[in-house]
Amino acid sequence: MSVLGPILALVILIVIGAALNGNFLSAGNINNVLSRSAFIGIIAVGMTFVITAGGLDLSVGSMAAFIAGMMILVMNAALPTLGVGIPIILLGMLVALIAGIAAGMLNGFLITTLGIEAFIVTLGTMGIYRSLVTWLANGGTLSLDFDLRTFYRPVYFDGILGVSWPIIVFAVVVILGEILMSRARFGRHCAATGSNEHVAHYSSVNVGRTRMLTYIMLGLLVGVATIMYVPRLGSASASTGVLWELEAIAAVIIGGTVLKGGFGRVWGTVIGVLILSLIDNILNLTDLVSPYLNGAIQGVIIVLAVILQREAKAKG
Repeated sequence: MSVLGPILALVILIVIGAALNGNFLSAGNINNVLSRSAFIGIIAVGMTFVITAGGLDLSVGSMAAFIAGMMILVMNAALPTLGVGIPIILLGMLVALIAGIAAGMLNGFLITTLGIEAFIVTLGTMGIYRSLVTWLANGGTLSLDFDLRTFYRPVYFDGILGVSWPIIVFAVVVILGEILMSRARFGRHCAATGSNEHVAHYSSVNVGRTRMLTYIMLGLLVGVATIMYVPRLGSASASTGVLWELEAIAAVIIGGTVLKGGFGRVWGTVIGVLILSLIDNILNLTDLVSPYLNGAIQGVIIVLAVILQREAKAKG
């Protein structure tokens, strides 16, 4: 797709939203949309690198649910010893980051070292993580201790100058991701690996290590997103993170990253995330279409985005 395509779509959505509902452009609604989209946005930045390098990860939603469950279990278990305070919050954050990195390393190892297709590996781990969190919750919901949740809530609901922490963290991740993708050697290696791994290998690119690092980065960012997500609801269950992988992949493809690999742009992914979030927000604010059809709409958008990519490639 062209550079202007996603930007034009975003502008059209903003105009439609403003025309349909007077509260659409209110500060409260904008902050709410950006805060809720930050989770998917943080994950989508990592997905951009994975897809650019010719990979795919279907497990990120289930991974987030499992990480959230682990965080809650560890923090509740440590509560009698550490009490409510910053140390136990830092412990939970550390658990999330370690679990995310470990999950990313597992996917990367199975794909790069054992040579199993990324689709098969991540489809399998998607089921594994979802089943594990269901087992940990005994089919129900894992809930953070009430006092602990109250102390942890500002990580999602507070911020600086009216800008919530998830938005700030998302912005930092985007800036770092854009620098890595467009200005660092790692971004060039990802593009080369996704374009043609044999040519990349003969160009002194360590294809296996590059792909492994993309999955580790994605796992780490899933951990970061989960850190910001847990204080919002203070719970984890089998329904946590459902369709997050669809939204992340959709945002990446809408933003212009090539699904088969070889080219990616982080700033485009940000626009893709905003487009999906605005569609969801407009559906919630109006009665045009049921919000329950949001997943179907996202699926249609993915198909259309890939068709547009193929047409653009054919014309090129």
